[in-house]
Amino acid sequence: MHTVVVGTSGVTASDVLAVARGGARVDLSAEAVAALAASREIVDALAAKPEPVYGVSTGFGALATRHISPELRTQLQRNIVRSHAAGMGPRVEREVVRALMFLRLKTVCSGHTGVRPEVARTMADVLNAGITPVVHEYGSLGCSGDLAPLSHCALALMGEGEAEGPDGVVRPAGELLAEHGIRPVVLREKEGLALLNGTDGMLGMLVMALADLDILYKSADVTAALSLEALLGTDRVLAPELHAIRPHPGQAASAANMLAVLKGSGLTGHHQDDAPRVQDAYSVRCAPQVAGAGRDTLAHARLVAERELASSVDNPVVLPDGRVESNGNFHGAPVAYVLDFLAIAVADLASIAERRTDRLLDKNRSHGLPPFLADDAGVDSGLMIAQYTQAALVSELKRLAVPASADSIPSSAMQEDHVSMGWSAARKLRTAVDNLTRVVAVELYTATRAVELREGLTPAPATRAVVEALRAAGAAGPGPDRHLAPDLAAADAFVRDGRLVAAVETVTGPLN
Repeated sequence: MHTVVVGTSGVTASDVLAVARGGARVDLSAEAVAALAASREIVDALAAKPEPVYGVSTGFGALATRHISPELRTQLQRNIVRSHAAGMGPRVEREVVRALMFLRLKTVCSGHTGVRPEVARTMADVLNAGITPVVHEYGSLGCSGDLAPLSHCALALMGEGEAEGPDGVVRPAGELLAEHGIRPVVLREKEGLALLNGTDGMLGMLVMALADLDILYKSADVTAALSLEALLGTDRVLAPELHAIRPHPGQAASAANMLAVLKGSGLTGHHQDDAPRVQDAYSVRCAPQVAGAGRDTLAHARLVAERELASSVDNPVVLPDGRVESNGNFHGAPVAYVLDFLAIAVADLASIAERRTDRLLDKNRSHGLPPFLADDAGVDSGLMIAQYTQAALVSELKRLAVPASADSIPSSAMQEDHVSMGWSAARKLRTAVDNLTRVVAVELYTATRAVELREGLTPAPATRAVVEALRAAGAAGPGPDRHLAPDLAAADAFVRDGRLVAAVETVTGPLN
């Protein structure tokens, strides 16, 4: 099994995906162990002094003014975990929790948190055992980190709370640790705080969303090309020289993908009844501009994610010169903003895809296709209600595009008086990505049926490859009305797991 080694300088997006989704093992580098030990020496020295140091010998948040005596500090660290494990609502997905735990381990191993090496090793052991703490949907304001979600993970390290075992069964965390020979940690000065204070949940969800959207944007280029082809549109608007004079890189990449899909098509440029069309509708002609803007948004979000992956997010932090300093690096604004920005781009990509679907189903705008692509219109309704479903998804995506990061609810007796809501932005982006997949699947299903109904005209080789693969995947072609939900589910799975892009790339080579 693949092993990800965590050092002091951060991790990569591929490391996060390997651990969160691929079940990769985790190990600590010798450099990380040495850095952990060195920073712990600094914390131990400060703990021995009579002067109060935040997070080491004081309370937390609005209670930071109280100096805590040495005999109460273990209880203090245990209590912060127990009290902060206050999440509510449905369980968060396993991959999110694994990403959350792995990214907290990444910061711990930076040597800036003062956590003992044995605590970090226990975090790695829990991941490697396939133990996933139960984390709930609500509890993070995205400031002072993803506090409640991380607290539920820290609670499991202490042998308390509930966790899911590798068999998928939820049981007491202490039982699972014992079965895998893992000794629960007894937290010392600063360690409880260090396990809770990070942007790890929202960052993990950002990294996974970026991976999913990379596939989805390629998929949307493919379905846009298929719709253009089915509508007998012109591919002249995709010429590289047109996009070179407006040099947004995402736009050029999308146009190049569409052009590659349409290469060799016998449908593009034809006109119903030989009536020339001066221009295609915006939803067809401007597809590269809209998808391209989203691609450029992805590039910006990826840059933010890379910076955060290289960061050590904690408060206070241990500096190499021996200082332990409070800071605001836990604030989730940088991550929250791009999570919200991506939700806007996702909603717009879905919106333009739905407009193309509607055009394919309207006999007045589809240039010769039957109403709703029905076999016997009137007796059959065709794909009428598939578009309803797609429209409902798009409507929800527009609501999900309302930014969470524009809101702030003060907490901790006004000590934490401006928060990022980044966790909420991440949760709604996950829903948005899920719904975008369904929207693209409906356009795919509609466009392939429309292409097949263009009798006497030969589609592009890439289009033929998509149609054949989609039909083999269980989404049937034109014909009388039938139970449509299974076909749409098959199309959804075909897009979701990357088979759409793979089918095209057998003809075109790698897409951008």
